[in-house]
Amino acid sequence: MLYSSITKKGGRLTLTLFLLGSTFLFGQYAGSEACKACHAQQWDGQAKSGHAKALSRNATTWNFGAGIQAITPVSQLDDQFYLEHGQSDFKGVKAKTPGHVNTDGVKYRITDPGSQIMKCFQCHSTGPLTLTADFAIQPTELGVRCESCHGPGAEHIERGGAKTAIFNPGQLNGSAMNDYCGSCHRKPGEDTDWREAWNVRHQPIYLNQSKCFQKSEGALTCISCHKPHEALARSGYDAVCSGCHAKPAHKAVAVAGKTCVGCHMPVVKPQPNLGFTNHWIGIYRKGPLRP
Repeated sequence: MLYSSITKKGGRLTLTLFLLGSTFLFGQYAGSEACKACHAQQWDGQAKSGHAKALSRNATTWNFGAGIQAITPVSQLDDQFYLEHGQSDFKGVKAKTPGHVNTDGVKYRITDPGSQIMKCFQCHSTGPLTLTADFAIQPTELGVRCESCHGPGAEHIERGGAKTAIFNPGQLNGSAMNDYCGSCHRKPGEDTDWREAWNVRHQPIYLNQSKCFQKSEGALTCISCHKPHEALARSGYDAVCSGCHAKPAHKAVAVAGKTCVGCHMPVVKPQPNLGFTNHWIGIYRKGPLRP
């Protein structure tokens, strides 16, 4: 469902939309540039991340994705529908859009309850969405920036950086952070077809299934491995594993040069040009997706 408010700016009525279930519904957004003066190091690092580049715009389409794996174009068809194109750009190679059955594309109605296209824009941008007179969706800020995670920052700035006027998701335990990040990456508890390789992209759901996560009693969180203000690391995760598994008792001889993640969080490819790390940490053998 959508929550909406109508405001008048410069003699023009603007419809502002929030997704019910989003982390933040109210508060004044300042924009990430306003955070840079006091948090330059975090800002510079986060600006290079895939999150920050999750949504861009060219003359004809909105482009979803940072291009680390793929970019999917989306365009407005009319005052009722948006089209997610059936072909995506996989680093210069055009191929079927992930999750699509063919290359025809998928239409989404703008004003459906729980509008899927609104969810797409909400998760790939920061702040509330607005609709123009011709029902064009306008994000407040492109990409997943500071206030997507920390909440509206105007009061925090006005009060000289008061910690009570901003949210710090780093204080959440594992389960709470899974729900928090799951607002966009899918929350544990949602129906999941474990046989469908495409669902591996929903990291919180899969991490929640792992014994490492369950036995950590909330200590293992998303940011145990992923630094939120930096680009996604491609190595170095074994150091996190060794914090609990200093001397792992392997039942089989470990393959030389293979990392912990390489064996226990294998990459799953739902299609040849796309791969996701399986966050259901386990002991895997050739065959089914589940450990």
